[in-house]
Amino acid sequence: MTIALIANPSAGGQKGTRIIPRVEALLRRHGIDYRLFVTQYHEHALTIAGKLPPQRFDGIVSMGGDGTNFHVLNGLLKKYGPETLPPLGIIPVGSGNSFARDLGICSTMDGLQALVQGETRSVDVCSFSQQGDLWYFVNLAGFGFVTDVARTAHQLKRCGDFSYVLGVFYRLMGLRFHHMELTLDGRRIEAGNCFVEFCNSRYTGGKMLMAPEAKIDDGWFDVVVVEPLSRLSLVTTFPKIFKGTHGENPAVRFFKVKTAEVVTNPSKILLPDGEIFGSTPTRIDIHPKMVRYFS
Repeated sequence: MTIALIANPSAGGQKGTRIIPRVEALLRRHGIDYRLFVTQYHEHALTIAGKLPPQRFDGIVSMGGDGTNFHVLNGLLKKYGPETLPPLGIIPVGSGNSFARDLGICSTMDGLQALVQGETRSVDVCSFSQQGDLWYFVNLAGFGFVTDVARTAHQLKRCGDFSYVLGVFYRLMGLRFHHMELTLDGRRIEAGNCFVEFCNSRYTGGKMLMAPEAKIDDGWFDVVVVEPLSRLSLVTTFPKIFKGTHGENPAVRFFKVKTAEVVTNPSKILLPDGEIFGSTPTRIDIHPKMVRYFS
């Protein structure tokens, strides 16, 4: 077995730098041949993946967080057809690692064990439009308050999962809402909005259970819509996300759809797979079982 290992040394607050030698040793111990590609700058994984010859590898593995996987996935799908790709893998060392949890991968050793066992799972992929171009995500994409929180959390990555908690309370002080026109499988919702998440998988920010009913292989994505609410209501609802019970607040609504189109005023920055990238308006579509992941 030969894999391409695309490693982000900056992931998890430079944790990747410390983990790379350990991962290399474990791959050699298990007889897995590999070619190591170390990213040198943000989005470098996108370029690396786009230049790989997929037919030469039995697997293409991202070593980092959700953002690293996002760049690897897009580098591949923008260059090659999904049917030509080998299984993808994740060795999680980022600050969130949310998508990996739905693959049963919660640690570096879990990711390595998935490679050793060689079992794969076909996974749905979501696309979102940006000025006529398509980009892809497997975890979730959102806008509004969640993007503001992510901006703050990004500056506090050394705090790990707790960076998202800190981001929430910091952004509460400047809480603002926006106008939204959201069409879900033809059903139109026009209203004020706090934030929206388009969820292919269940978790965000590490262990926050944003979409408890989402499945990565059911051909649907879950949409979480949060209407304007008071700071007190948001503060009391936020801890419930860790158990997936935030839907108890009437301002939180869930939908399971195949397509979504959204326009906001003002335009809002998007957050696909933890990356601050793109903006509304956009269209989201589901591509059932588009790629395979080691799990």
